[in-house]
Amino acid sequence: MNCGFCTTASANASEGGNEQKETISVTFVDKDGEEKQIRVPIGMSMLEAAHENDIELEGACEGSLACSTCHVILMDMEYYNKLEDPTDEENDMLDLAFGLTETSRLGCQVIAKPELDGIRLAIPPATRNFAVDGYVPKPH
Repeated sequence: MNCGFCTTASANASEGGNEQKETISVTFVDKDGEEKQIRVPIGMSMLEAAHENDIELEGACEGSLACSTCHVILMDMEYYNKLEDPTDEENDMLDLAFGLTETSRLGCQVIAKPELDGIRLAIPPATRNFAVDGYVPKPH
């Protein structure tokens, strides 16, 4: 079987003739406390899922680990502990994020998997993006 990002689990699922893509429940909580529950296909990033469901999560660099605008806060440490550890690149970007917490991650790096079913993600009240926010140094 030749597919770029296949895992054994998804390859086996497709062989079983299950046409409906497996999804998990994800709840986004915006800065005003409004909750939006969505279904996210296994393998999709939380950034992509937010964009597909009209949830305001910026993602200025389109998931290339070059900004911190898709910063999300996992509202439950239990789910945070189910994720892979952040890479050095992700940690470098998180260091720039507004309102960093111990359960902060970049939405482009949180990928839907079955054990994350029911995850709740808070979207911080602001983002900080030095690369894209239109900062223009003023001449002296």
